Amino acid sequence: MLIKIIIILIFTFQSIFLFAQDDYFTNKSLRYDNFIYKETIKTPLTFRQGFELSYPFIELNTNDTIAITFDELSDNIGNFSYSLIHCNSNWQPSQLSAIDYIDGFSDNPVTEYKQSFNTLCNFIHYKITFPNENVKLKVSGNYLLMVYEDSNKENLVLTRRFFVVESKTEIVASVRRATQVDLMKSHQEVDFTIKNAYTCNDPFQDIKIILSQNYRWDNAITDLKPLFVKDNELIYNYEDGNLFPGGSEFRWIDAKSTRYQSEHVQSINFEKPYFHYYMEPDEKRTFKIYFQLQDLNGKFLVKNSIGIDSDVEADYVYATFLLPYDAPMVDGNMYIFGAISDWRCNKINMMTYNYSKKAYQITMFIKQGFYDYQYAYMKDGSPEADLGFIEGNHYETENDYLIFVYWHDITSKYDRLTGIKVINSVTQK
Repeated sequence: MLIKIIIILIFTFQSIFLFAQDDYFTNKSLRYDNFIYKETIKTPLTFRQGFELSYPFIELNTNDTIAITFDELSDNIGNFSYSLIHCNSNWQPSQLSAIDYIDGFSDNPVTEYKQSFNTLCNFIHYKITFPNENVKLKVSGNYLLMVYEDSNKENLVLTRRFFVVESKTEIVASVRRATQVDLMKSHQEVDFTIKNAYTCNDPFQDIKIILSQNYRWDNAITDLKPLFVKDNELIYNYEDGNLFPGGSEFRWIDAKSTRYQSEHVQSINFEKPYFHYYMEPDEKRTFKIYFQLQDLNGKFLVKNSIGIDSDVEADYVYATFLLPYDAPMVDGNMYIFGAISDWRCNKINMMTYNYSKKAYQITMFIKQGFYDYQYAYMKDGSPEADLGFIEGNHYETENDYLIFVYWHDITSKYDRLTGIKVINSVTQK
């Protein structure tokens, strides 16, 4: 009887939780974050033009361009437009007006698109690149690209973050195992020094640092102050304020081909109207020793192994993931996590518990390619995904760390992004 009551409570809670998330696509409120507002929009990517696996930042007043791509599952070409919003370091609109940060038009149509070719799933592939002949960026900082439909900014389609940096700060950084004895085996410490090429009157107030692990934002560190100030050097060499759980290397799915079954794929079946990848059951790695694997640090690459233009020849397929687990969690939910889920935990990537298989399960609709992923546990009420709960934490894990340096002078109306450093925990480059 007690077991039945527990099961009923679990189902009731899950139903309430799902109901609360039913407005995921219907709520069109603008979020200053990477977000999809329309259910037919898939596979958004933001990168420096020419380098699909790069992080989305460019240097001010150079020939570098940002590329933003996405698909709409449709036969018809959409009437999409875009505009840019300048934000402060906390991702809220800055005090600048559009004329202060844009040279050109503030609103522009999306004119670059291609129709899918030789695919079972029909879609339109869109691409936006800038700066371009209509839009040039005048200042550094955080930017949000907003895509909307039918010239109506309340009819949101997509928002994506990117960065424009003016390199006035030299950043010298290193990543090592945690200094704290109790965290030495599980955490990584990011130590760094910044050297300013400008006069900063009060570095404790004027300088803001943000640390991100693998371009995640839910666990970013945002409150660091200099530990020491020496001439024009600001030293951030903490033992506890700059720590990240090391995590484990990402799992992966190779879905580039529907003809050849790659490692970790149990079977590939055509189940009308699409192909379906069934992954081999994964295992919990919480207490396993560190195992080195080559990964993309959570990213993904769109690719059709036999196509010429993967943008339009990579098809959409179903992929089913299975994580054996003795019983469902009652105080949180399990998710597939990484760039495959836009580094978010929401209705789309939340797993359900399969009682007959005694496992968490999810089927996702993804574009062909190579995807990293991990299993994240999100405790109810927590703003941060816990990867260590399933994946474990190891100081040896290879991770990228991004260091953002913002300077807000007392006379300025915005946060200038004066330095970005990407450092790898293994190569130290």
